Amino acid sequence: MEKRRIADGEVMERILTPAEQPGMSTILQVFLYLQVLDFLTTILGFRLGLSEASPFVRMLTQIGPALGVALSKLIAVTLAAACLLLNRARVLKWINYWYAVLVLWNLSLMVVAVTAMGR
Repeated sequence: MEKRRIADGEVMERILTPAEQPGMSTILQVFLYLQVLDFLTTILGFRLGLSEASPFVRMLTQIGPALGVALSKLIAVTLAAACLLLNRARVLKWINYWYAVLVLWNLSLMVVAVTAMGR
């Protein structure tokens, strides 16, 4: 809650919206950056011959690799918006850790695939 003093000395309290909570914009920015990185590393992985590990995303990629992954990102952003509206910054923060590990996993698989091609 934010407190403001007005001219006659009365204190007014204003409840912050979820988006105004301290640190929420940073958490949301990191989430969006990680979604872009996951999208890019997944598409590059497909081009290197790798496959999707998630059964749900694999099912979505049947309509097309880029479209399926983009649709999964749209679902992820929708769930992040729900976290934002429900004031669950902590959940979104943990999801960011998960996606950071996922991007690193994608990158490590790509390194292994490229190394195997060079042999």
